[in-house]
Amino acid sequence: MWLTEPDSFVSIAKEPNEGTPGDSHCFVFMDGQLLSIVESGVPRPVSVDEFRWVDADVKAKIYLGTWRGTHCFAVEAESNSTPSAPYVVSDLHGWLGRVESSLFYLAGRAKQIVEWNRDHTYCGRCGFETGNHATDCAKQCAKCGLVNYPRLSPSIIVLVRQGDEALLARNARWRHGMYSTIAGFVEPGESIEQTVHREVLEEVGLSVTNLQYMGSQPWPFPNSLMLGFHADYHSGEIVCNDEEIAEAQWFRYDDLPNRPGATAISGWLIDAFVEERKRLASQQDA
Repeated sequence: MWLTEPDSFVSIAKEPNEGTPGDSHCFVFMDGQLLSIVESGVPRPVSVDEFRWVDADVKAKIYLGTWRGTHCFAVEAESNSTPSAPYVVSDLHGWLGRVESSLFYLAGRAKQIVEWNRDHTYCGRCGFETGNHATDCAKQCAKCGLVNYPRLSPSIIVLVRQGDEALLARNARWRHGMYSTIAGFVEPGESIEQTVHREVLEEVGLSVTNLQYMGSQPWPFPNSLMLGFHADYHSGEIVCNDEEIAEAQWFRYDDLPNRPGATAISGWLIDAFVEERKRLASQQDA
């Protein structure tokens, strides 16, 4: 499940000169909702030709590149009426677990580009109107020259292990019964490793050691890049941060609670731990 497939990435190429091919993918966002067509229960982006039949005004259209040979665009639009079948609008969360991972990441990229473009219409330093950078995917102020690239917020997510057990926590905002790993944003002046130690200590009162980097995942809610780790318990007793963590417990690898699915990096981290413990158990039984 780690994001290593070559076709998961968008090839950045020049925008087509002679119009937009009708079969191009358009990731259209209207009031933060993604326009799509659902076929056999699976959503997909609309094509340029299909979007022409939607009663909406285009506010911005940004070229993303090509994906599997097809041109892709991020579009911000304002709907003049509620789209009717076969068109549907939904939150991007609704694509989780329903589409292949590479398509979900691409939709997430489009979402972030649309929001960045909308939020940087004016310069944050002098207030003058911005324009597109000549060569980069960036906004540049015509008056003071300030350049703003799409925002990216690095964060960590970590599974703390202790032998056959893993620490899983329930966020105070989640529905009852759903547990996951510890996560948090990197603060100015921190290394990624320092963030892991700080977040675990702040959220559950534990010290960890033996950090092992496992992989990363782009997460467009709203603009994170999540760096995943395994870490071993070192010391301390579980003391939950009441504002963020409702409860945290140690769970055996073969007796886990309700947890995120394989689409999320937290699910990958937990699955990797389970496979490791199963492998060790089978070696001991052999």
